[in-house]
Amino acid sequence: MSSAGGIAHDDRTILGFLADAAAAGNGGVLVTLTGIEGASSRGIGAQMAVLADGRSAGSFSGGCIEAAVIAEAQDVLAKGLGRKVRYGVGSPYLDIRLPCGGGIDLLFTLCPDPAVLRAVLARLDARRAAALRLSEDGAALPNAPDAHGFQRNYAPPLRLVALGHGEDLTALVRLSRAFGITVEAYAPATDRLAMAEPGIAPLVSRTALPDLTGDPWTAFVFLFHDHDWEEQLLPHALAQDGFYHGAVGSARTHHARLTGLRLIGVTQSRLDMLRGGIGLIPATRDPATLALSILGEVVQDYQACAGMPGWSGRAPGRVGHDPASHVPTRN
Repeated sequence: MSSAGGIAHDDRTILGFLADAAAAGNGGVLVTLTGIEGASSRGIGAQMAVLADGRSAGSFSGGCIEAAVIAEAQDVLAKGLGRKVRYGVGSPYLDIRLPCGGGIDLLFTLCPDPAVLRAVLARLDARRAAALRLSEDGAALPNAPDAHGFQRNYAPPLRLVALGHGEDLTALVRLSRAFGITVEAYAPATDRLAMAEPGIAPLVSRTALPDLTGDPWTAFVFLFHDHDWEEQLLPHALAQDGFYHGAVGSARTHHARLTGLRLIGVTQSRLDMLRGGIGLIPATRDPATLALSILGEVVQDYQACAGMPGWSGRAPGRVGHDPASHVPTRN
């Protein structure tokens, strides 16, 4: 099965694959990684969906055990009983070894209720966190009377709000969409290059603010090189909930930016949310590399911290908001 909306399967495509199959009368198995011994290419909670005809979505490796997982899931469907299976170190399957030398425990959940899967998908579509309690005999929402077993938490997908000029903006928009991210983008109406990119909305003036909304799984990125556009837009964005607020620019540019925001009354707690010198690659000099650098940092923070209580947008282990701490990037 090909993934929808991105370069690989995610939680929504895996659960949706099972729910759609059930609606068509095809039973399936939801397989969940519940334990790791040693190294593993996937983390706890990784999932794979398998149908009786061998079609699948998701993976647990680079291809070394997927065929075995599909065969196991088909046996689960044939016998009508879920199970837990160890692969790699300590497994009864001596002919299946993981290249990393470790062992993984997989839970095979037989025919999860499609209504329960749809309920999780509905919460994610509404940008609300969700969870499933998984066992060998089924899946349930955490508040269900019969809920038991391994709890798998699901976060709403990463959403990006990008505002800026020219090719720096369009490169980030294109790369993010290719990655499967929902993007909301804005550029000055006079920016012909950006206005030619489908889906980028016009900013008609510096004071006509767009209707920005955020949540704990949204990132805000500013790519203006005419920094006058930031004066009203940045405070507006900083007032929205989000796990990431960042703007391109050198250390000197960011220092001036923070000074200007203080002068118009932006509180220090809001300023602490804003990082400058954004991106994982220092001193980028072309739009494509800048887009890759920024997107890498945004995805890193989303996977590590988005939605966590008390998260204020500060990247773990870095002095992310001190402008003097950054290698100068594109002005």
